[in-house]
Amino acid sequence: MTKVIRVPVKEAEIVRLRIIEAGKLDPERKIKVIDAEERFLEIPVTDDIEGFDTYQQEDALFYNKWRSLKEILKGSITESELEMLPSGWQILGDIIVVTIDPAIEHLKQRIAESLLQMYPYCNTVVRDLGISGQFRLPEREVLIGNSTETINKENGCFFKLDVTKVMFSKGNLHEKALMSRIGEHETIVDMFAGIGYFTIPMAVHAKPARIIAIELNPQSYAYLRENIVLNHVENIVEAKNGDCAELTPEGIADRVIMGYVGTTHHYLEQGIKALKESGGILHYHETTPESLIFSRPISRIEHAASKIGRNVEILDCRKIKKYSPGIWHVVIDARIS
Repeated sequence: MTKVIRVPVKEAEIVRLRIIEAGKLDPERKIKVIDAEERFLEIPVTDDIEGFDTYQQEDALFYNKWRSLKEILKGSITESELEMLPSGWQILGDIIVVTIDPAIEHLKQRIAESLLQMYPYCNTVVRDLGISGQFRLPEREVLIGNSTETINKENGCFFKLDVTKVMFSKGNLHEKALMSRIGEHETIVDMFAGIGYFTIPMAVHAKPARIIAIELNPQSYAYLRENIVLNHVENIVEAKNGDCAELTPEGIADRVIMGYVGTTHHYLEQGIKALKESGGILHYHETTPESLIFSRPISRIEHAASKIGRNVEILDCRKIKKYSPGIWHVVIDARIS
């Protein structure tokens, strides 16, 4: 089946992100221009998308002749090994990041070579071995290639990074897109900015008056500085390297983003104090057990606000993704007054 939906170019990126979040984007086919004058695109999908008519695509453009690792390696490895092959991977710029089951570690080089057959525009394959520590540093093994630094394009923004030194999640696409549409003319504090996951799309698309982006990890901070220049938002973003507990300003923000998970609740008072006395919006991220999915983060916000005499109005609660078995990454939007 070669199903597509048709959307205007100006809406294509937001719709594409929505389709990815729904798990219905066909990764094997390219987005195709069908009417250059009217500026319409066909987005390849694997199933119907609510709110859009579905069409059968003619003359589909495929990324490559290989559809899967199984197709390439079938006949040269055992059936049980075929079943253990990775079914998904991340492509960041020209680098492929893949998780390989330890049971087929002896195939890792062949898997890397096969992935480069599938994506000839890539030149490096690294194996993901997990993350660790306060800075969430990736542990990765280079299987093929020399350079681990790349520039990844997402939602019209550029992110330079070294995949062996800093994390970049291609998930949370809906949340990133949401942040890119709010904050016009506002003063914003991004307390855990990383390499600019939320700061950059917000600065590029929403055009706030000012963003103060704080990042503790020196390597992530260095890439944050580079990405500010790369995206031409030096007049909007002020980057700071250090601990949010010490560097978060007080009483200046219309909006505060707390986009880290793990120990974020320890910084809630600083996040709330950063908002103007007249009030503002807090975007608070947390990883929460399913049984406490929204109640725990809401109670933490309310407790921190009450300690400093502020009121809380919950505006929205969102599930982002399953973080681990029984644990959800969630976001709470709260108006603090």
